[in-house]
Amino acid sequence: MSYFDAASAAPLHPVAKQALLAALDDGWADPSRLYREGRKARMLLDAAREAAAEAVGCRADELTFTSSGTRAVHTGIAGALAGRRRTGRHLIVSAVEHSSVLHSAEVFEAEGGRVTQVPVLRTGEVEAGAYEAALRPDTALACLQSANHEVGTVQPVAAVAEVCRAAGVPLLVDAAQSLGWERVAGDWSLLTASAHKWGGPSGVGLLVVRKGVRFAVQGAADERESGRAPGFENLPAIVAAAAALRAVRAEGEREAVRLRELTARIRARVPELVPDVEVVGDAERRLPGIVTFSCLYVDGEALLHELDREGFSVSSGSSCTSSTLTPSHVLKAMGVLTEGNVRVSLPAGAAEADVDRFLEVLPGAVAGVREKLGAPVVVAVPQTEEVLVDSLGKRCPIPVIELAKVIGTVPVGGRVRVLSDDEAARLDIPAWCEMRGQEYVGEETAERGAAFIVRRVS
Repeated sequence: MSYFDAASAAPLHPVAKQALLAALDDGWADPSRLYREGRKARMLLDAAREAAAEAVGCRADELTFTSSGTRAVHTGIAGALAGRRRTGRHLIVSAVEHSSVLHSAEVFEAEGGRVTQVPVLRTGEVEAGAYEAALRPDTALACLQSANHEVGTVQPVAAVAEVCRAAGVPLLVDAAQSLGWERVAGDWSLLTASAHKWGGPSGVGLLVVRKGVRFAVQGAADERESGRAPGFENLPAIVAAAAALRAVRAEGEREAVRLRELTARIRARVPELVPDVEVVGDAERRLPGIVTFSCLYVDGEALLHELDREGFSVSSGSSCTSSTLTPSHVLKAMGVLTEGNVRVSLPAGAAEADVDRFLEVLPGAVAGVREKLGAPVVVAVPQTEEVLVDSLGKRCPIPVIELAKVIGTVPVGGRVRVLSDDEAARLDIPAWCEMRGQEYVGEETAERGAAFIVRRVS
């Protein structure tokens, strides 16, 4: 079995396992106690904090261990907003942030705050100028991920931090995907991360709050972790997380070069091997191990099952999965194809032979799913000036498949009207037009759903 979903959770690093087992023997006591066992536990906790702080590039007393990366995000955003309440009630986030950030923004908005979502380019990258334009006198906090979790695009954190600093606004950086590779550049104010992303155990997050940043802990106070992470520390997991972070950083430069070569091979070969595929995300400014692509006329869940049967564990941002009936907010914000989406995220040590076998298996898996869905194969002879396709009640990718089947039945200049009540159609039909060289005319309101109009160009 080839595990290609490291962006969700990286396999436990061997160093982390060793540290975890050792800490179970020596780190079980309460580190706040003054007796021998407590002092030994405190030494382990302090050493882990120093190691993590060195990797982040901050002071040890600025770093808090939390119960997860999500908890770090929620605590960081709530505390920073509360600390700057006198400044105002305005929050800035990008449209492609992790759901933990967007959920915090939703809570803030429900409580009367105002939120601005900064759009992204088709590559998934924000522009520093867009953040600068979003800043207001009442802006309390801005948030930006260091790199995107779905497509791997690296964000211009240093440039955004500079415009935020000039305006006196703190910037919180979600560094979950990138911290295992390198420090986050720029003059940021707060940072969050999650150990299971770099080969540490799950259940350990990092929250860094720079000295001088106004921060007010929300919820019940606790004497542990500066009051920012209540409850008894999971010391063995913390020790293992810090050990894994140090280990992956030591290996990172060499491994990054190797993984970039493998993902570059996937980016180049997939469009050659599989027709009607869009590779998404920035081709250059990206994390070493992530490559994402979307396949026309493919059900995302079905494709993931086919690849699983072939021995490959991958993930998807497609709307065609059992967990959601809405398109990935990341792919939607980028304006790219959402159907049949596959994210390959290679773990450290991924074998070149496994990547080659994935490229051998993928074309057959995609072709099999397309055949089951009745994807178009032969273009019909033009017959009429306009064709109506009723795809009401049908989910992605069926509306696009039915569009592709009938586009050949209209002459050049003729139009196809696709009726659909599927949210994904609003994104995937224009994306199909761009990929196939047809003209997307626009959308009209229908009695049910909407009518998406396509004009045949060639």
